[in-house]
Amino acid sequence: MPRLKLVPASPDLAGAELELSRIDRREGLLSRAIRPRLAEYDEVLIDCPPSLNLLTINALVAADRVLVPLQCEFYALEGLAQLMRTIERVQRALNPGLALHGVLLTMYDRRNNLCELVAADVRGHFGDKVYDTVIPRNVRVSEAPSHGMPVLIYDHRCPGSQAYTRLAAEMLRRGAAA
Repeated sequence: MPRLKLVPASPDLAGAELELSRIDRREGLLSRAIRPRLAEYDEVLIDCPPSLNLLTINALVAADRVLVPLQCEFYALEGLAQLMRTIERVQRALNPGLALHGVLLTMYDRRNNLCELVAADVRGHFGDKVYDTVIPRNVRVSEAPSHGMPVLIYDHRCPGSQAYTRLAAEMLRRGAAA
C-alpha cells in the first residue's frame, strides 16, 4: 500500500523478554532505536499485545500517546484499570510526556446488555477521552487477517470497515484539534 510501511513482529519476539532483561536501561531500548528516524514518518503506530510485559513498557516509553482498544466485556475493564496504573508509573518514572489519547470501544454488540453497561461505565469514567466511534463485533473483521488483508480491502462495505473509516476520520479531527 502506498505510503504505508510495516515492521511486523515475528516469533523471535517471544524470546525478546528474556534478552531484554539482561540489558541496562532496557525500558528505553525501543525509544532509542526509533527516535532518530521519527521525522521520516507522519505517524508511527506501535501495536502491543494485551499483556503488560517489558515489550509493552518499551512501547510506552517510546510513545507520545496511547490509544487503548477496549473490548466491551467485563474482564477488559479490569485490564484497563491495570493498564492505566502502568501508564501512570511510566509517566512518573520513564516518559513524562506520555498521554492517554483515547479509549476505543471494540467488539461492541448492541444486542448485549453487558456491552451497553461497559460502554456507559467507560464513558462515565473517561468522558471525552472515549472515541465516539465504536467498532462493532463483525465476522468480516475477524476473517480479513486469515486472507492476509486489512478489512478495508477485504470487504470495504462491511460494518467493521465502515466503523474503522469513521475512526480514522475521528482520529484526524482529534489530532487537528490537539
